[in-house]
Amino acid sequence: MGALSSGIGLAIFVAVFVVFKWINILNEYERGVIFRLGRVLREPKGPGFVFVFWPVDRMVKMSLRTVVHDIPPQDVITRDNVSVKVNAVVYFRVMNPIKAVVDVENYIYATSQLAQTTLRAVLGEVDLDDLLSKREELNLRLQEIIDQHSDPWGVKVSMVEVKHVDLPVEMQRAIAKQAEAEREKRAKIIHASGEFEASQKLAQAADVMRANPITIQLRYLQTLTEISTENASTIVFPVPIQMLEGLFGRAKSANE
Repeated sequence: MGALSSGIGLAIFVAVFVVFKWINILNEYERGVIFRLGRVLREPKGPGFVFVFWPVDRMVKMSLRTVVHDIPPQDVITRDNVSVKVNAVVYFRVMNPIKAVVDVENYIYATSQLAQTTLRAVLGEVDLDDLLSKREELNLRLQEIIDQHSDPWGVKVSMVEVKHVDLPVEMQRAIAKQAEAEREKRAKIIHASGEFEASQKLAQAADVMRANPITIQLRYLQTLTEISTENASTIVFPVPIQMLEGLFGRAKSANE
């Protein structure tokens, strides 16, 4: 009787264990790739309740969420022979769970290695100036190449971003000097442009005064008004040239 009870208890335990192995619950972002006697079923299962008839069936869970993967710093030699360290981040997700399980052993590791080699290859074909100034174009090119090579694995690369470019100290100093020289160049150009415009305005003013001598008198009166408002110990009165010429003419007539 005791042996019979033990056998029944063991059978119940095995039955409960098998039932729990059969019943699986997958989240909304998960899919289950079912292998039946070593052969994969055509369609992945999930989400919700998924029955896996163990031990005939075996299920591999795959997440469909976007993976944010940091590419470690890579030593890159640009086309103009500058050695830099570049790191980036790649965003990808599984679009075909069956391919991600069957066609590649570890899709995360494979995508990471592909991103590293592609980063070194693409950035090694550009100059340092393009690497620093054309980030958007380089990011798009990296994304296209990595996505093309990871597509047979059922992986979709949505975005690649170059995060940081670590320059040697000597190159940082050279870039700083170049930027300073560029600022000085712009300042000199702006100053020269201002001087040129000022000279044009003065030439136009001289033409107006030459055509209308009365404007010289008006300017004389305006200068006197400005001087009178200042607290100056010495006041200089500008005298029109025409007045001096008249005085000189009268003195010359008197002497004759």
